[in-house]
Amino acid sequence: MAPSSSSSEGVDDWVPPSRRPELADVVPVPQDDGPHPVVPIAYRSDFREVMDYFRALYFAAERSVRALHLTAEVIGLNPGNYTVWHFRRLVLEALDADLQEEMNFVDQIAESNPKNYQIWHHKRWLAEKLGPDVANKEHEFTRKILAIDAKNYHAWSHRQWVLQVLGGWETELQYCNQLLEEDVLNNSAWNQRYLVITRSPLLGGLAAMRDSEVDYTVGAILANPENESPWRYLKGLYKGENNLLVANERISDVCLKVLKNDWTCVFALSLLLDLLRIGLQPSDDLRGAIEAMKNSDPETADADLATAICSILQKCDPLRVNYWSWLMTTVSPQI
Repeated sequence: MAPSSSSSEGVDDWVPPSRRPELADVVPVPQDDGPHPVVPIAYRSDFREVMDYFRALYFAAERSVRALHLTAEVIGLNPGNYTVWHFRRLVLEALDADLQEEMNFVDQIAESNPKNYQIWHHKRWLAEKLGPDVANKEHEFTRKILAIDAKNYHAWSHRQWVLQVLGGWETELQYCNQLLEEDVLNNSAWNQRYLVITRSPLLGGLAAMRDSEVDYTVGAILANPENESPWRYLKGLYKGENNLLVANERISDVCLKVLKNDWTCVFALSLLLDLLRIGLQPSDDLRGAIEAMKNSDPETADADLATAICSILQKCDPLRVNYWSWLMTTVSPQI
């Protein structure tokens, strides 16, 4: 049974709309499924009655307190009904309602339905209306949701929107550090970190942050070489600037350090291959490391460096063997 949205009464005290004095003048509008529905839905009686009364107010375009209360009741029964959320926004605007109170209402719904798109859309609408003063509160709310589910796309999307529109950048890099300390495999936190260093108006942009971020990322790679996220993050720090990527010896060095311990690390091999393809001049250490790997595979004995790495990747990464085979045909011989 559905509780009343206009009181704190329990489920047992729920009163059907047809018995509420404030709705006595409303003629309910039943759902029209046509004369011969193929598979009629067996709605619960309380759901059907609440929707019939909501439909009547919706078709009448009524903007009233009772309409607002009824939308809350429908949302309690089905928080994914986008028509109800849209109508609720129209009523809120018409009544010049307290939007901070509305945000508190939505937060309660969102905690129980954290992956409901309609709820997050409504929160964004409210936050946009309320302005920068709610930025910190919205960040705290998304923190709460992400503490339960670190990969909640809706929470991350909302958090990023709030940052870019309402602000709150001051502690965001620290938050990313915290998340990655808790779980360095959290690819969502790596993605957020990239947003912060590239978009924050407080950090000076990617060029200013690149050097320290390379150090941070190299440390994360050496701590867990099989974690794909920092490898991708490292390349992202040089997006569109291959000349700087090749010139930074720390990039090739981390590949070599990882490969000396595990010559089958696909991420290290792949990045090293990318470096060779865009102009890295092989060092003696690099040649020695590749030669050591080639000794374990007679088929690569006479191959150049890039070709040898492709051959090794064919065996280390069988899911993409066709890709590595194709790539082998495109690489230029390395001296």
